[in-house]
Amino acid sequence: MPAVAGPEIERLIQLLARLPGLGPRSARRAALHLIKKREALMTPLSAALQVAIDKVQVCRTCGNIDTQNPCTVCTDPRRDRSIIVVVADVADLWALERANATNGSYHVLGATLSPLDGVGPQDLTIDALVARAHDPQVHEIILALNATVDGQTTAHYITDLMHEANVKVTRLAHGVPVGGELDYLDEGTLSAAMRQRTLF
Repeated sequence: MPAVAGPEIERLIQLLARLPGLGPRSARRAALHLIKKREALMTPLSAALQVAIDKVQVCRTCGNIDTQNPCTVCTDPRRDRSIIVVVADVADLWALERANATNGSYHVLGATLSPLDGVGPQDLTIDALVARAHDPQVHEIILALNATVDGQTTAHYITDLMHEANVKVTRLAHGVPVGGELDYLDEGTLSAAMRQRTLF
């Protein structure tokens, strides 16, 4: 597609198109909207991005990202330090927090094991997790990993390493989602739900 604006605007569009969920068309619309709302949107966004560049860092305890280190979650005195919820990515941590699903602390692995993509144990923060699991204060490790082959491979790998730590290792239940209809679920989800049935 031929350029319709100067190189500066084209550069803005190209950068926006790299964001997840934005293709070239959406990036053009977003760029146009930002330019039209320069004072109300573009200037504050530019300032917020600069602050993020200067101040956002990875939490040395759990791997969350925040403007303080240790992060807001790790320094919250109301958190249950006896529980560590293991997630693959910061996005998963944020999702659990939005759902108010747990009051435990977290550990972000950075990804899941994926031999096909060249991601091995050395690429994840598994060693730091094992060290945290040996803390006498910790009683449970909750593996909140995706129900994919890579997620479950990672869960099994971590579970094997936890034998020497005096902790209970649990994982999220898999099965029928809230509001789900059986007729629309795949066979794997239905069989997992049947295996993990509970008393009513």
